Amino acid sequence: MSPAHRKPPLNKDTRVCISLAGRPSNIGTRFHNHLYDVLGLDFLYKAFTTTDIVAAIGGVRALGIRGCSVSMPFKADVLALVDEVEPSAQTLQSVNTIVNDLSAPGGRLTASNTDYLAVQQLIDDNGLTSRQSVLIRGSGGMASAVGAAFADRGFRAGTILARNADAGRALADRLGYSYQSDSGAPHTADIVVNVTPIGMAGGAEEHDLAFDEQAIRNAHTVFDVVALPSETPLIAAARQAGIGVITGAQVIALQAAEQFERYTGVRPTPEQIAEASAISRA
Repeated sequence: MSPAHRKPPLNKDTRVCISLAGRPSNIGTRFHNHLYDVLGLDFLYKAFTTTDIVAAIGGVRALGIRGCSVSMPFKADVLALVDEVEPSAQTLQSVNTIVNDLSAPGGRLTASNTDYLAVQQLIDDNGLTSRQSVLIRGSGGMASAVGAAFADRGFRAGTILARNADAGRALADRLGYSYQSDSGAPHTADIVVNVTPIGMAGGAEEHDLAFDEQAIRNAHTVFDVVALPSETPLIAAARQAGIGVITGAQVIALQAAEQFERYTGVRPTPEQIAEASAISRA
């Protein structure tokens, strides 16, 4: 039997993991189910949406769902519905992962934020240092995770660049960073991070650059959280300029791998993670 077909047939003991999102996609479903097959794990992953998050999380507990990925607009709402909140989610007041301890009577739900953990790992893996300045464009939930990951790694020279002045200032104040309006004026830093939909496939700004060419050339590292496509206009421009890059595909793969390990107790190899990531975005 080939390595890609070792998964046991569905049975009464198959463990189930799910995702809850306002707009479900196939990315997580493909990523997790591919690795279940490759590693021969008796698991199944399915994406859902809901209009009743309280009942949905109650179902996770009542039905013995092993793991639950949480996306917008539910990331804050589930905080009050779990038994334990890890620091990664407590810091942000935002959850993207719930693990159900099935050995506890009635289950025990623990929440974390693997986006935050993935960004911290990428900071470390790419040799970024707290002496460098960081400029983050965006002010939403993912920008909060990215900003907290940098701030908690000791990056003190930070700026939040945002169209929404209220949200931008609030995020900057929370992180101890400065705020600048997204007015089109030149901005620069050692590390520039796009955490907006600019460059996202199918979006109104899919062909636009999140930062101008001067900011790209002056940067040490260009980081784009947009995962589709993995080669956004910003990443392509940085590569052409010879600037180091971190892609959204790396973020989504690492955070999903962290979820996978928490659900199954198995850590896929980097090669398996890369393959699953490519399949998930195909």
